[in-house]
Amino acid sequence: MKKVSVQCRHVRLAFGSTEVLKDVNLDIEPGEFFALLGPSGSGKSTLLRLIAGFNQHQHGEVLIDGADVTGKAPWERNIGMVFQSYALWPHMTVWDNVAFGLVERGASKATIRQKVGDALDLVSLSAYAQRRPNQLSGGQQQRVALARTIVIEPQVLLLDEPLSNLDKTLRVQMRQELLAMQRRLGLTTIFVTHDQEEAMTTADRMAVLDKGVVQQVGTPATLYDYPVNTFVANFVGTMNMLSGKVRSRSGSGLTLDVEGVGELRFPQLADAPANDTIQVSFRPHSLRVDVADAAQDARFVWVPGTVEASEFLGEFTRYQVRVGQQRLAVDHPHHVGLSTFPVGGAVSLGIEPSQVRLFGG
Repeated sequence: MKKVSVQCRHVRLAFGSTEVLKDVNLDIEPGEFFALLGPSGSGKSTLLRLIAGFNQHQHGEVLIDGADVTGKAPWERNIGMVFQSYALWPHMTVWDNVAFGLVERGASKATIRQKVGDALDLVSLSAYAQRRPNQLSGGQQQRVALARTIVIEPQVLLLDEPLSNLDKTLRVQMRQELLAMQRRLGLTTIFVTHDQEEAMTTADRMAVLDKGVVQQVGTPATLYDYPVNTFVANFVGTMNMLSGKVRSRSGSGLTLDVEGVGELRFPQLADAPANDTIQVSFRPHSLRVDVADAAQDARFVWVPGTVEASEFLGEFTRYQVRVGQQRLAVDHPHHVGLSTFPVGGAVSLGIEPSQVRLFGG
């Protein structure tokens, strides 16, 4: 099966006076597993349906394998789409559901028998061919929907939150199976989700959308470590923001006045914004936490705090620590016999400068 690219060029779409997609530009590589990530109302499902041909944009181009498909009907685009609801025919057997697209295309009985058999083998459902959808689990129904889509040999596979109806354990299993299947087929796949964990564990690259605007495109690690703005920083993972007023700048450092804490000095990062107020951002796991009177490692920037809450999450304990007028999340690794920091207790938090991102206030 040929691997194809998908490109959006200055795509804009509005419903009446409401602009839903605003100058969207994307380059999805042949054979790539690409995720569209964003909150409800960000435009990600609208963009997916636009690529499929169910929505029509008013400006720009959508190209598949270099050819502009703007104006083409969905059935003319050779795209397969799996919907959130799976949309299986309840009165048909698994075999007939999977065969439906081939029957509609007038394929021969021999071709249908071969291709449906191969598709059911691929999703490990050959033994369930004569069952009906209501006799299957949620995960099995999703596999039927995938087999029905794959059997027509689409150039591009579109997935609209296909895991959202499954429980957490099954979601993890199915996303692993989905990725393994995509790798075997080499299908260019675009996956819509609002779940950052799903996107980060499956996608080669992903785009974060907010209010119809692509905020950032990159690998999961790039978006996690180097977010371009506070929206991406807070949406991809958990991010702390410690806000302070700039007191001085020099070649050697940046001094901030943090309310309730006092002056803190950070190295002058090359991408530091010129704003009068700076937000110092860092992930919960990058903080070091210790009792208030412990010796302090000079490699860290230390701030005093008070533990307000804690959650034991197995691999680590997440503390909520009051620092001045702000609250920070701190992840402290757990091991057998480790004592926890009590609620109400004074602690010192060490911020590692190399893990810091700076944003304008």
